[in-house]
Amino acid sequence: MKKTFSVEVEGKKPARVVDSIKHELNKYLKRERRKKLPDGADFRDFDCRIGATSETAVVAHVSKLSQAIDAVIENGSLTVYVEILSKPGFRNKNPKTKAE
Repeated sequence: MKKTFSVEVEGKKPARVVDSIKHELNKYLKRERRKKLPDGADFRDFDCRIGATSETAVVAHVSKLSQAIDAVIENGSLTVYVEILSKPGFRNKNPKTKAE
């Protein structure tokens, strides 16, 4: 998903528009996580970038999307660019240590 959201919507308060943006992103993440995983993958991972525009977007962790959106709005931007790309995730195996 690569999308630019406008915070100024006629007839709506900016705070409510920001909430609807966050809600739409959460719906997208839930929908992607429900999809069938590729063979060998342990979970669905996401590469996320957020900023005022696509050129100024910075990498953000999926758990920090809401806070990153708030940070963009606090900087005075009237638009929010969000890029979320899904990829298969693999767990790192920790080697077992011998207990003596």
